[in-house]
Amino acid sequence: MPEIAPPEVEAETGLFAEPAIGPVVVVGLGNPGLRYQSTPHNLGFLVVDRLAERNGIRVAAKEGATLTGTGKINGRDVLLAKPQTFMNRSGAGVKPLLQMRRLTGRNLILVYDDMHLPWTALRIRTQGSAGGHNGVKSVISEIRTDAFIRVRLGIHPGSAVEDAANYVLAPFERAWEKELDDMLTYAAEAIESIIADGAIKAMTNFNRRARGLQDEEK
Repeated sequence: MPEIAPPEVEAETGLFAEPAIGPVVVVGLGNPGLRYQSTPHNLGFLVVDRLAERNGIRVAAKEGATLTGTGKINGRDVLLAKPQTFMNRSGAGVKPLLQMRRLTGRNLILVYDDMHLPWTALRIRTQGSAGGHNGVKSVISEIRTDAFIRVRLGIHPGSAVEDAANYVLAPFERAWEKELDDMLTYAAEAIESIIADGAIKAMTNFNRRARGLQDEEK
């Protein structure tokens, strides 16, 4: 893998500290099919759907194995995408989208669930490891850089999870429906802020602890 420049080096041409230059590709991670539609592992898809709804974008075109929709968010050209390759092969859907448009990780915002963060927490990061998330690992492997913005959405319930694989693919608890709706809107607003003002400013305004927690999560 080539050496990765730190965010401060990339800021002039990317989404890191400044507003977007050139098209923005927002990719939500998830699994295709009704079976997985309302599960924690599909939070990325659900956020893209909320972002599309808020900005009048229809995510229905097929580009290879990915559903896409184009439009504008805060005056910027945006491509919204939901890879239909299943989570572990997400990179196979992301790489062609960037290549076709001659874009790089500087233009990418990746949205996904994160078991390392508690339910309702949100973290914006400009680079880093996959943190054990197979979808992110696939994207990093395919585009050969980890220097892209990611919006991580906490899904840990706060109690012991005996089987994480089953948990992330099980339907959301009904008691979480109102919080889920609020979380999707909050995440969509965070992405709109990244596009308008850059990731650094969005971090200050939108990175948050889970509700009711006083300690900062990692």
